[in-house]
Amino acid sequence: MAKTLTSRNGLDDGPDRKKPVSKKPNGQWAVDGKDPLNGNEEWKRADDGLNVRDRIINTYAREGFDSIEDHDLHGRFRWWGLYTQRKPGIDGGKTAMLSNEELEDRYFMLRVRIDGGQLSTEQLRVIGEISRDFARDTADVTDRQNLQLHWVQIEEVPEIWRRLAEVGLDTTEACGDVPRVILGSPVAGIARDELFDPTPVIRQIKERYIGDPAFSNLPRKYKTAITAHPSQDVIHEINDCAFVGVEHPELGLGFDLWVGGGLSTNPKFAERLGAFVTAEQAPEVWAGVTGIFRDYGYRRLRNRARMKFLLADWGPEKIREVLENEYLGYKLPDGPAAPVPQVSGDHIGIHEQKDGNYYIGAATTVGRVSGTTLIGLAELLESVGSSQLRTTVYQKFLLLDIPGDKVPAVVAGLGELGLTHEPSVFHRNTMACTGIEFCKLAIVETKNVAAEVIAELEQRLADIEEELPQKLTLHINGCPNSCARIQTADIGLKGQIITVDGERVPGYQVHLGGELADHTNGGTGQVGRTVRGLKVAQRDLADYVERLTRTFVAHRESRDQSFAAWAQEADEELLK
Repeated sequence: MAKTLTSRNGLDDGPDRKKPVSKKPNGQWAVDGKDPLNGNEEWKRADDGLNVRDRIINTYAREGFDSIEDHDLHGRFRWWGLYTQRKPGIDGGKTAMLSNEELEDRYFMLRVRIDGGQLSTEQLRVIGEISRDFARDTADVTDRQNLQLHWVQIEEVPEIWRRLAEVGLDTTEACGDVPRVILGSPVAGIARDELFDPTPVIRQIKERYIGDPAFSNLPRKYKTAITAHPSQDVIHEINDCAFVGVEHPELGLGFDLWVGGGLSTNPKFAERLGAFVTAEQAPEVWAGVTGIFRDYGYRRLRNRARMKFLLADWGPEKIREVLENEYLGYKLPDGPAAPVPQVSGDHIGIHEQKDGNYYIGAATTVGRVSGTTLIGLAELLESVGSSQLRTTVYQKFLLLDIPGDKVPAVVAGLGELGLTHEPSVFHRNTMACTGIEFCKLAIVETKNVAAEVIAELEQRLADIEEELPQKLTLHINGCPNSCARIQTADIGLKGQIITVDGERVPGYQVHLGGELADHTNGGTGQVGRTVRGLKVAQRDLADYVERLTRTFVAHRESRDQSFAAWAQEADEELLK
């Protein structure tokens, strides 16, 4: 019989899970008390990040950038979606050598929180106008369904917030050690094949808990995903808390609960708790899981202050036991796993809705758009009688409620805006983070490089276009933190400075064969592999991806074999 361990609160750690021996407390509030064990925890305890909003409006916006207190600027501002952006012209090789103050500009990135990716055309237009008026017409669709603007000055933030609030938008807890945006299926409420619409659950969590001081001081960031679409279209395996729609054979429709996923420099997929959660229970279950992270998460070391590390030490059995006994006060029934996805979750193309109208999934170029584009997109939708759209976790847009006879006009209009519902393989499947253009953590360029590589590959691989799979993902990240999900891409690129013929140049470490659960792999994801010494200079990136793609087509077992499956088993020489 497997040995079990008992934790300090008397709860079973589960079979074969060894509790690590630590000579120092981990900063778990429920175990060690609330005395702060590092500088971050000290300033968080001194003043809640939510409180800085008043200072921004009444002091900093009036007195300017130089008036901003250090812990507000480099800490609490994040609770309201604000980061200082990178000063232009600083070489990526200096990123790790310079202080935050030396790297930062006097301008901000502003992240607009878009829970479930759901937007009205009125909201989209307002964001576009804010971009045009205050952010030099910049706008990026993120891979967490948000919209980000750059070049924002502190003096303009109150007016930006006022405009957002008038249309029901905000930046509350868009960043920081808080519950970030709630990912949601972009086809919620409209798809013919969804189990049920999870939008009410997303809204209840947002309304009850986001901006609540009870959850505004977590050990670190906390990510949530919710879907009831069979494609599992919210990357649930790499979120701290996720709800995936299922049908229980006796209890009907509800969710399968997942906990503890995340990437960054230490990737770990979430695990099922084996519990069935009804839509009515979901908000309080979310609060319970989040409470566990708040109270038992590790705060002493920032690099271990994520839910995935608590899951690794406790196991799903103990997480569930604590959830039921300490936070819910009732047992959750066992539940089934979700069926294997049968269709793509990126929703690109033209699809019929359950009401007979159509939605159109349109690709951006690695999320980069503009305020002018957002305004144009709102006008395009309204010209055919639609008033809503969605963002996706793949840096894409979904345009909803398009009458059948208006689809051609919308398709044409998308083309004029630089968007397309029929992207090439690499246009469809390439993502990139913000990169060195604006991010203080970045080492290399990402978005502009990605756009150039896509254009090159479309020309170079035209002769084998018909032989390429629909899904061949290329994810480009400017640093090791994996905002662009490099470990779960067919080809994942981690930005770094490399040495080529004695010269230090921008380049990438290559990860190959990663994937999340989808219709091509039997619902089983995996982290990509690395090959010793396999790094590619930025200037050679298009050459490398072309060579690798042609090698894959020539050496795969059949046209049914995915790139990820091939890359995981291929001889290293074929991958170089």
